[in-house]
Amino acid sequence: MQAHSLLRRALVVAAITCAANVSAQALPVQADAAEAHTAKAFETARQQGPLALHAFLATMPKGGDLHNHLSGAIYAESWISQAAADGLCVDIATSSLLDKSTSRAPNCASGQRSAADALSDQHLYDALVDAFSIRSFVPSAGHSGHDQFFDTFGRFQAVTPQQHMGDWLNEVSARAATQNEQYLELMVTPPFAHAKELAHTLGWQADFDAMRRQLLAHGLKDELTVDERLLTQALAERKRQQHCDSKQADAGCAVQIRFLYQVLRGAAPERVFAQTLLGFELASVDSRWVGINFVMPEDGYLSMRDYSLQMHMLDYLHRLYPKVHISLHAGELAPGLVPPDGLRFHIRQAVEIAHAERIGHGVDVMYEDHPETLLDEMATHHVMVEINLTSNDVILGVSGTNHPLPLYLKHGVPVALSTDDEGVSRIDLTHEYVRAAEDFGLDYPTLKQLARNSLTYSFLPGESLWTTKACQGETLGDSQPGTSCQRFLASSEKATSQWELERRLHTFEETH
Repeated sequence: MQAHSLLRRALVVAAITCAANVSAQALPVQADAAEAHTAKAFETARQQGPLALHAFLATMPKGGDLHNHLSGAIYAESWISQAAADGLCVDIATSSLLDKSTSRAPNCASGQRSAADALSDQHLYDALVDAFSIRSFVPSAGHSGHDQFFDTFGRFQAVTPQQHMGDWLNEVSARAATQNEQYLELMVTPPFAHAKELAHTLGWQADFDAMRRQLLAHGLKDELTVDERLLTQALAERKRQQHCDSKQADAGCAVQIRFLYQVLRGAAPERVFAQTLLGFELASVDSRWVGINFVMPEDGYLSMRDYSLQMHMLDYLHRLYPKVHISLHAGELAPGLVPPDGLRFHIRQAVEIAHAERIGHGVDVMYEDHPETLLDEMATHHVMVEINLTSNDVILGVSGTNHPLPLYLKHGVPVALSTDDEGVSRIDLTHEYVRAAEDFGLDYPTLKQLARNSLTYSFLPGESLWTTKACQGETLGDSQPGTSCQRFLASSEKATSQWELERRLHTFEETH
């Protein structure tokens, strides 16, 4: 192994140790013989190459995936199947699915084909898979990975959540279960047509208080019932498909799911404010929605123009709804994508103004003003970064030594690996673990800590296992903890999930 790789790995391990100290864990986690043996097995797999490494990491307990867009997590093959079942048409020129209202259903117009044709026409099928994902994509003049990635969403959006959200939840939770994941926080944009209409009618007002009062007075909350019903039906359908009430329950049933309300940041300020308010209201009354996130390309014109304004919207609403968690896409930028001034403040404002508890991507952190100070601030306040290695490579062209992951670790900033849009990227969480191990030399104890971070910094309710004294002296993950520990676990969904991860890690290490 090359000397620089050894040095980089040593720095990363030291950084992880620092991160654990920053988190002030009350329960010391010491390496035992089983962990040491597993670490050696991991190194053996690494030396054998990426295929052996993948086989090793596929069954490793990974905790959760905290940065996962539900629509982007669905594989192209599923979109084709569902479009065919719904009788949708395909615009041949753009390889986009068409809403029935624009495709003259049941017949497709000139320049269109039935999506069902793809099930018997391999060329059409392949074209749609490529259009709905980055498979086979090669950048060309005027069409980058960034363009292809974000363009995919418009091509399959005619398949609606009202009909298929239960199918999507089944797919992502089943995939998670096969990789020994136990928790998903899925980003979803539920219907907000009424909020959008109100925003258009009322127009923009710089007075947040006045705008909020008017939106609520004109029935913004009427949409809450629609959104709650959609989620209830989708979860019931996922439960039905996975036979969760039977003795033949699928493994996916054991995967916990919570939701983050997606706000579309690339819109007029009045619409962003109205949708954000709706999201805060929904998360305040429905515990299945654990937080808020802003999505769409951060480099878009409106996203850049209104970035600071949107952070102040979040600051205002956070003061009114302090229990609603906030995770933000921030710093999903790279030099050349936007002017240099656009790289200087997004992560800092997300943390210092918008009260972000987690940052998604955070790729441009070293281009921010006073980056070292910002990193230390994030470490001190336990602001976790959701790391999406494949997404950052495809969209931004940032990978390897240009990626800030080692710097986050060096400063003790907590991080966890996530997929972002695993269907569009045609990956899974195991792929990201393999990539982290290969590209950054992360060893087994480091990856284990990242898996722990994914639950520690989740938005599951309750106190963390690592900050309580109730379970000190216990064997982590034991099936029969002491009375005080049992009482504590019963009071905290987060700690219960963490305890389950420790049980899975113990089982995994005993067999490796």
